[in-house]
Formats: sequence, structure tokens, C-alpha cells
Amino acid sequence: MNDNRSDAEKAAIRAEVERVRLEHHDLEAAIEALLTVGAVDQLQIQRLKKRKLLLRDRLQHLEDEITPDIIA
Repeated sequence: MNDNRSDAEKAAIRAEVERVRLEHHDLEAAIEALLTVGAVDQLQIQRLKKRKLLLRDRLQHLEDEITPDIIA
């Protein structure tokens, strides 16, 4: 993690990571439920999948923020 960040900033990033993980998990469950019941609204399913991918990218970005850079 960037050593210049305050403890409050670090805590805020960690809290955002947890929020995004939870939302990603909830979307995964919603998509699975729609597919299980045979929902025919493919547009809704596609929107949920797109949102899930955006959350995955956001999560990766946040995790990169809290992972120290290692120079090889």
C-alpha cells in the first residue's frame, strides 16, 4: 500500500473492497437464481453480468491500491 496514505484512507479502501466483494457476491447469487428458475429476460441477465464484471475490475483496482509494489 502506498505508505503516504493515512490510516483513515487505508481503512476506507479496505471498507470499499469489502463492499464491492459483497455486491459482487450478491450479483453472482442473483444471476444464478435467475438462471435456475429459467428466467427469460436475457437483457436483465446480461446487465447483471456486465455489472458483475465492472465490480470485478473495481475490486482488482482496489486490491492493487492496498498491495505494496514489489520491484523485482
